[in-house]
Amino acid sequence: MWRWALKFAVICLLSILGGCAGRTESGLHQTGAEQVNLRIAWWGNEYRNNATIQVIQRYEEQNPHVNIEYDYSAFNEYWKKLAPSAAGNVLPDIIQMDLSYLSEYGTLGLLEDLSPYVDNGWIDTGSISDDKLAGGKLGEQLYGVTLGLNALFSMYDPEVLKAYGLQPPDASWTWDDLETMGQKLKGTGIYLGTYLTPEQFFAYSLRQQGVSLFTKDGSSLGYQDDGLFVEYFGRMQRLMQDKLLFEPDIWTQDINDPDEDPFYKGQALFGWGYSNQFISTVQRYGKPLAIAPMPGPHNERGLFLKPSMFFSVAKNSKHKEEAARFINFFVNDLEANKLLKGERGVPVSSAIKEQLMPFVEPELAQVFDYVEWVEQHSSPMDPPGPIGTAEVTSVLREIYDLIMFNKMTPQKAAEEFRLRANGILSQNLQ
Repeated sequence: MWRWALKFAVICLLSILGGCAGRTESGLHQTGAEQVNLRIAWWGNEYRNNATIQVIQRYEEQNPHVNIEYDYSAFNEYWKKLAPSAAGNVLPDIIQMDLSYLSEYGTLGLLEDLSPYVDNGWIDTGSISDDKLAGGKLGEQLYGVTLGLNALFSMYDPEVLKAYGLQPPDASWTWDDLETMGQKLKGTGIYLGTYLTPEQFFAYSLRQQGVSLFTKDGSSLGYQDDGLFVEYFGRMQRLMQDKLLFEPDIWTQDINDPDEDPFYKGQALFGWGYSNQFISTVQRYGKPLAIAPMPGPHNERGLFLKPSMFFSVAKNSKHKEEAARFINFFVNDLEANKLLKGERGVPVSSAIKEQLMPFVEPELAQVFDYVEWVEQHSSPMDPPGPIGTAEVTSVLREIYDLIMFNKMTPQKAAEEFRLRANGILSQNLQ
C-alpha cells in the first residue's frame, strides 16, 4: 500500500493542472428534500461533453434537490488531474473510470463497492446481463457500472479508398493486406493512418497469437516470445520509415482538432480505435464513413467486447446513494440515452437498446451492427489490467516513440520493455 500512496504523491507533485474545463451550478430551488451537491468528472471530446451536460441538466430538472458540479478534460490530462485528488482522498463523487485503471483505484480502497446499491435497487441491473456487469468487478466487489460496450475497429471513407484505386477491407483482411495497401501509397503523401495506440493494438496483436499482455496474476508480461513484440513493432517502424504512418508527435497529445489530423483531411486511409468513437468522428468528419474489423489473421481471437468505460463512486463521497441514483438514471433512462446516442458504447441495458432502436441514426446503426458482429466473432476479454498497468503503459509509449524515431531497434526495445515492465509488475508478488 505504501508504494502506491507514494506513487500518488509523486504524481501529485508532477501533475500539470491547467487546461481543465469545469462548471459549478447553483441556485436550484429546494423541494423539501435535503440539498445534495454532487461532483462528477469524465474525459471526452466535445460531442461527449455536450451530451453529458445535457443529461446532467435533465437529471437536475427531475431532481431539484440535486446540484451537480462537473469537470471534464482530455484522456491524458484527466488522469493527471485525478491523481492529486486520489492522493488527498477528495475524489469527485462520480468518476468515469477506464478498465486500465480500475484495479489500481479499486485495490487502493478509493472506490465504493456498488453491489449493495444494486441489491437494494438504487442501481437497476434487471436488463443488464451478469457478464456485462462482470467487467466492472474485482473479485466479488463491483467497482464500476459499465456505461456501454464497444470493440476495436477500423474506419474509413470509401471515397478516399476509391480515389486511390483501393478496395475496401472485408472481414478477412490482414496486417499484410494493410501493408500491401501502403505500398500503393508510397510517394503520394497519403498515409495509411495515424493513431495506433501501442498498448491497445499490441495487446490486440498478442491476442491474435493466443497470448495476453499480462499474466493472470499480473506479476509479469503474459507472453514469453519477444519475437511477437519484434514482429508487431517492426511492422510499425517500417510503415513509419515509408512515411505511411503520421509523425509520432501526434501520439503524444490528445487529438481534439480535426485540422491537425490528416484523416479528417482525406490524407489518411484509416482511423483506428474503439467503436464508440465512431459517432463523434463522423460528426467531425462531415461525410459518411464505414466500419471494418481490425486486421487479421485470427481476429476472432484478437477481438473482444469491452466495457467502453465505467461510472464509479468514490469511497470518500458523502452522497453515495444519490451518486448511485444518478448512475442508474444515466444507464436506464431512455431520454438520457437519446441524448447520449451511444457515444460511450452500445447501451449496456438490453431494454434501453431495444427502446432506442426506432430513434437510431444511420451512424449509430452501423455501430450496433458491428458490435453485434463482434459478439459472434470474438473471444472473452482479458481480465482488468493489474496494478502497475498505467506505469507499464507509460514505458511502452516511451519505447514506442524511440522505435518510431529510429532511436531503438525493435529487438532492443523488446528486451528493454520486458525488463522494465516485469520490474514494475513483480511488485504485485510482494
